[in-house]
Amino acid sequence: MRKCSLCNKLQIVPGNRVDYEKLAHYHYRDGKLDSYTAMFALKSAQSKGLRRQTVGVIVYKMPTPGAELRNVSTGGIFTGFDRATQLVLLNKNVRCINRVIIDPRFRSLGLASRLVRETMPRINIPIIEAMAVMGLVNPFLEKAGMRAFTAKIQARCVRLVEAFSMVGIEKQELIDPQKVQRKLDRLPAASAEFIEREIYRFLQSYGSHRYSRAGLERTRYILGKLTERPVYYIWFNPKLKLRTS
Repeated sequence: MRKCSLCNKLQIVPGNRVDYEKLAHYHYRDGKLDSYTAMFALKSAQSKGLRRQTVGVIVYKMPTPGAELRNVSTGGIFTGFDRATQLVLLNKNVRCINRVIIDPRFRSLGLASRLVRETMPRINIPIIEAMAVMGLVNPFLEKAGMRAFTAKIQARCVRLVEAFSMVGIEKQELIDPQKVQRKLDRLPAASAEFIEREIYRFLQSYGSHRYSRAGLERTRYILGKLTERPVYYIWFNPKLKLRTS
């Protein structure tokens, strides 16, 4: 209840690199932040004698030229132009969510969705997009009002996800290699043999990795392949029209 009470007092304010650096190590792409166009931070309210605590941050950047699912989601409105014209149109009309980071102590409270939902209109651009590697298992962008578009999942990934489920490892757990490995280590002999056969079959498509020994590193690699299929998200600002000139 303490955290929920604090969440009610959190405010979204313009952010900066200092805010980002406080939380960067919690992101799976931990590293130096490239150029960005806007940043907002989720902070505790001002209080006497206490510093404002940064519990979340969202970063926006310019769009990249090539995004196949962007063409699908927009009906091809950015296609049919020469590259220079296409870039001008994209830069006028699209911004991309580059990072959304929440302090682990405040996760599972809907704060990531809140950051996205409340900051997208502030960008004052017709289209906001995002690519989320973990979108299939953590759909906070959809909860914020964005629409998801996914490429067709490969059959071998579907088969292994289903195999994991059959031995008690569900889809939502596939973002945590250590938890999955602990469950694998505790499987009874028959289940262990079954999932090992399925893992061997899955790894036949990944070169030398098919010979990897069972253990955390192999599990980490496998889960990375299962969850690496990015999901494309898009949001159209209902108050803005596309800028064509």
